[in-house]
Amino acid sequence: MAIDELPPVASLPHEPDRLGDSLNARTLRRLQMNSFNYFIEETNPENGLVLDKTADDWPASIAAMGMALTVWLVGARRHFITREEALQRSLTMLRFLAASEQGEGESATGYRGFYYHFLDLKTGARAWRCELSSVDTALLIAGALAAFEYFDRPLPDEIELRRLARQLYERVDWEWMLDGGTTLRHGWKPETGFLPYRWEGYDEALILYLLALGSPTHPIPPECYPAWATTYEWKTIYGIEHLYAGPLFIHQMSHIWCDFRGIRDAFMREHDCDYFENSRRATLVQQQYAIRNPQGFRHLDEMNWGITASDGPGNVTKKIDGIERTFYDYIARGAPYGPDDGTIAPWAVAASLPFAPEIVAPTISAMTHLHLSVPNPYGFKASFNPVFHGERDDPVGWVSPFHFGINEGPTVLMIENYRSGMIWQLMRHCAPLRAGLNAAGFSGGWLD
Repeated sequence: MAIDELPPVASLPHEPDRLGDSLNARTLRRLQMNSFNYFIEETNPENGLVLDKTADDWPASIAAMGMALTVWLVGARRHFITREEALQRSLTMLRFLAASEQGEGESATGYRGFYYHFLDLKTGARAWRCELSSVDTALLIAGALAAFEYFDRPLPDEIELRRLARQLYERVDWEWMLDGGTTLRHGWKPETGFLPYRWEGYDEALILYLLALGSPTHPIPPECYPAWATTYEWKTIYGIEHLYAGPLFIHQMSHIWCDFRGIRDAFMREHDCDYFENSRRATLVQQQYAIRNPQGFRHLDEMNWGITASDGPGNVTKKIDGIERTFYDYIARGAPYGPDDGTIAPWAVAASLPFAPEIVAPTISAMTHLHLSVPNPYGFKASFNPVFHGERDDPVGWVSPFHFGINEGPTVLMIENYRSGMIWQLMRHCAPLRAGLNAAGFSGGWLD
């Protein structure tokens, strides 16, 4: 069945049963549509670059751009925009990226096929002397490949889009990012060379390794994948065994574009699990952490949870209810080992909907009643912290004044993967992703 022929949400037989009475389809659609609007209102129509966050004089983010390329497909599927508008928005971005400067100069957008993490929203030039980002380039390319699969008609603009998407992917020199090692570097700067960090431990780099392994032009050797996997930590937390990573976004990001249900690599075969089930378990751990509430925050419970990389109230220490609390700005918060300052990210809960709808749906419903989207229309605000101001009768407290593209994107896309499996279906046909999965040793399920 073609994507445009998928049944509307109301006729999907699984959705009402799985959501029960805790979250109706209208509320879920509204949240998805409001988050989608970020990628309409916060995109530069001249070049397709997408704002990283809604702050004054802020740059674009290549990760948000990769999500936009995928979000616009969902918009066409859900009739938020037309297919033609999604096509033209995607073409604008891909044309700009294909033609923009690749080099070490100040006006460059990237180098060796990689892109700088942040780009000036107007010019596309490198912002803040930031790094070429390996994982954020992978998220950008994943979006381009999703557009490649969706726009499959023999029409001039769709043919051009597929050519541009292929061009961008094939010029990324993934092997160069190994820097002579067996695991990929986080990034590179023209002033200082490669960053000292390599991808170690289970993290959002899963999609990075798959696309690097599947490259037809600059692939990394197959032995790089097990070299990365040897840094994994399998833990038992609250009686739940899983591949550990503290921030919730790690268990979601690669799943936006890859359906890991029923397919396993060597590590998961050894533990009789798969990455989808692992994300389910990690979601359950997050809720259990809030229920146990080891730091004694007055607001955490089974309906108030969700700790991830997120905005925060600021780097300050305050005494609240007789307890000295340390708070943070933007940081990768995690459960159960922290850091944790009581800040909750509602979008991270929404992005876990496919994994554990029985606990996520009622939590989304409860958070909807907190009115965390008022007055800004882009779905949930990035994060909130009810204890920061020390007022016991305030269930919301501090609220981030910003929205982030990398928050709104997973909200739209993981809701859609729950509602219809659209992105997962598309990417099952993506030859580079399949090649990467095969090179990494995945087998079983739909892959066979």
